[in-house]
Amino acid sequence: MFSTPHIETPRTRREFLERSGLGFGSVALASLLAQAESSSAAGGSASVPHHKPTAKNIIFLFMEGGPSHIDLFDPKPLLNKLAGQTLPDSFGEILTAAGESRSPLLISKRKWKQHGEAGTWVSDWLPEIANCVDDIAVIRSCWADGLNHSSSVCQMNTCSLIGGRPSLGSWVTYGLGSENRNLPSFVVMQDNRSSVVNGPRNWGTGFMPAVYQGIRLQEGKQPIPNLNNPEGVTDARQREKLSYLKSLNQGYARQHARQTELDARIASYELAFRMQAEAPEAVDLGQETAATRKLYGMDQQETSSFGRLCLMSRRLVERGVRFVQLYHGAGSKWDAHSGIEKNHTQHCKAMDLPVAGLIQDLKQRGLLDETLVVWGGEFGRTPMSEKGDGRDHNPTGFTMWMAGGGVKGGQTIGATDELGLRAIEDRMHVHDLHATILHLLGLDRMKLTYEYNGRPERPTVNEGEFQTKLVTG
Repeated sequence: MFSTPHIETPRTRREFLERSGLGFGSVALASLLAQAESSSAAGGSASVPHHKPTAKNIIFLFMEGGPSHIDLFDPKPLLNKLAGQTLPDSFGEILTAAGESRSPLLISKRKWKQHGEAGTWVSDWLPEIANCVDDIAVIRSCWADGLNHSSSVCQMNTCSLIGGRPSLGSWVTYGLGSENRNLPSFVVMQDNRSSVVNGPRNWGTGFMPAVYQGIRLQEGKQPIPNLNNPEGVTDARQREKLSYLKSLNQGYARQHARQTELDARIASYELAFRMQAEAPEAVDLGQETAATRKLYGMDQQETSSFGRLCLMSRRLVERGVRFVQLYHGAGSKWDAHSGIEKNHTQHCKAMDLPVAGLIQDLKQRGLLDETLVVWGGEFGRTPMSEKGDGRDHNPTGFTMWMAGGGVKGGQTIGATDELGLRAIEDRMHVHDLHATILHLLGLDRMKLTYEYNGRPERPTVNEGEFQTKLVTG
């Protein structure tokens, strides 16, 4: 029989007010713990959106390092015509990460072809995604503010160049919750063991309670390590241990009411206990047919790793997980400062078939209508060369695309200039991208607020607009 943990008496006036105040301190803590118990991050019921959504969940395919838009989705004939020359003076002064703005323009060796009923341009590096373009809206006019990977990856995840703000997945979790209380609402996976730039900060909660942060699953045979009970420990015994641990944590939490990480830990223990019944089935790819596994490229060495993650993503969203984020090329592997031909050939080969398989699988199962798929990196690449055969970072103009979730496919939105350096038409900043994603999920970026330091904080820092062309064409 476990005894009730001893709770020390208050040592300071602040502790006294936090823990007494006519009971308000304990009431607040009980409320927070109750919220964590039923919240989205702990697998609780979904919240009511601000308006009718067109998407219920999202799969964000993050190509870390910055894929070259002018070699994938945005052909520039003038680039090849002027290859070897410096950037025309009409483009003005250019600031690049490596400081090679006056380097010769680098030819694109790609073969281009129009695909689908709308004639969307896609290069020969992406033959499988090219077959899905009638379900895809290609956005050629994206732009951001950061020059380096750290600030740019941070902005693409949090709308800010500086760390400390909640990630997009955390805002979605906070606003909508999950439809399955036995699974996390926000899941993150990556294709290799290298560290994503900024690490867990990319799926963290910033100033919001830690209970809304993403939960990372591992690639491999055991995506959820240490989930099952130790050998010889029954569910009843595990429940008893968790109850005692919870009482200890709650006792400590009453003395440190501002430490939301502890509340998240309490909720995570409860979620882990519930996950023991459902999570193993959710990530068991052995239940899929050979045809489905082949669709994702799991029968090929180059595509098997990311194919498993894409297939797992489909299984998670169909079971109520709200936000799934996949990192391809984790560790800035798409960062082709040199040898872009070898770099992008390898990474496109590893990613193309699994992503196309995901779109096709979602569509044939009737899930694409309610699942928003987003593809892109933190920035694009420059038309100017670097180190002779590579391209530098380019945040002033790059391509992303969206499919499903109410997005009208078979269209190309926006444009960059004749060399692909800057977005010039229907420009879509990262703030606009986040505002659009939230809108499609039924969340108004101005109504979704969290009180912090006496002021209402919003996910896009009061900027960004929903891009209606994505749904109207």
